[in-house]
Amino acid sequence: MNLLKYVARNAFRHKLRTSLTVIGMAIVVLAYCLLRTVVAAWYAGVEASSPNRLITRNAVSLIFPLPISYLNRIKEVPGVVAVTYGRWFGGIYINEKNFFPQFAIDAEHYLSLYPEFLIPEKQLEAFKKDRRGCIAGRLIVKKYGWKIGDVITLRGTIFPGTWDFVLEGIYRGRDRGTDESQFFFHWDYLNESLKKTMPIRADHVGWFVVQIADPARAGEISRKIDAIFQNSLAETLTETEKAFQMGFVSMTEAIVVAIKAISYIVIGIIFVVLSNTMAMTARERTREYGVLKTLGFEGPFLLKLIIGESVFIAATGGILGIILSFPAARIFAKSLETFFPIFNLSVKTLASGLVSALIVGVLSGLLPGIKASKTPIVESLTHVG
Repeated sequence: MNLLKYVARNAFRHKLRTSLTVIGMAIVVLAYCLLRTVVAAWYAGVEASSPNRLITRNAVSLIFPLPISYLNRIKEVPGVVAVTYGRWFGGIYINEKNFFPQFAIDAEHYLSLYPEFLIPEKQLEAFKKDRRGCIAGRLIVKKYGWKIGDVITLRGTIFPGTWDFVLEGIYRGRDRGTDESQFFFHWDYLNESLKKTMPIRADHVGWFVVQIADPARAGEISRKIDAIFQNSLAETLTETEKAFQMGFVSMTEAIVVAIKAISYIVIGIIFVVLSNTMAMTARERTREYGVLKTLGFEGPFLLKLIIGESVFIAATGGILGIILSFPAARIFAKSLETFFPIFNLSVKTLASGLVSALIVGVLSGLLPGIKASKTPIVESLTHVG
């Protein structure tokens, strides 16, 4: 108990230096937590993937569609429970800045394959009955101030024209990592219009979502589906939903690696700063340590005293940084919601930030502590500086 008292008192003997070091540690831990949260947000779609869902797309690229006629043939594959489909729309709401994912879907079955989207039953039924109906996540509903019954107009880019939708339902996520920024409407509504204006683009979908009974058979079922359409005009590539999502992440892998690297670099920087602080502190108190040895305090006590002071400073800064991470994360989530609809600080991230701070504290005090504990009494007492 006396050791803890000495550690706390020693830590603030030089108030300005200690305060600046604590602030530096807090900023570093804050930056570390935010950077790691950005990485987690990048992988949010991967983490939210279901092992029971496969995605079948065009083998050349996702931008090339597949005939809707593939639906019944996929259903016949053993092990397949259900099949639905979707297509990317890519419309503009008011202006280009108001981006959110928009999908033309199989209104009857699509949402039943995504139990993580929670929609009131009455709203879901109203959506199915209204050909112009749409369902939106509560994040974008809140952002744009929409309410049930509103007419939402999108300007088509991939599919030119002005498209009007009636908001019939609002979904919320079952899990904390569920994306609540998506917009769904009837594929039939889109397809009927295409038959009149661009018949060659009608009766095609972007991908099929395949629900399987046994995730262990995902590879086998994927191969069987792709074998059916081998050598056809539109060959398929079927993969797990997680692998499908990882494909998007891999496109920006260099950025993710850079962010990860920076998160570790900032920890390295504060290690150098704290190490310098503890080295200065130990050097200034060399004569004091000589006096303590003369009074009977042995080397291990000095080692504990110096490491304890270093850990105390690091822990104080780490805790402050974690506290500041919460308001900072809210600000980041608001400003980056277009790119990262899921931006949540996790307990794992906060814990790793604090653990990193404590490790830095131990390592920073280790070398000065060993040196002070092994310096002879006479040398310590005659030290000048």
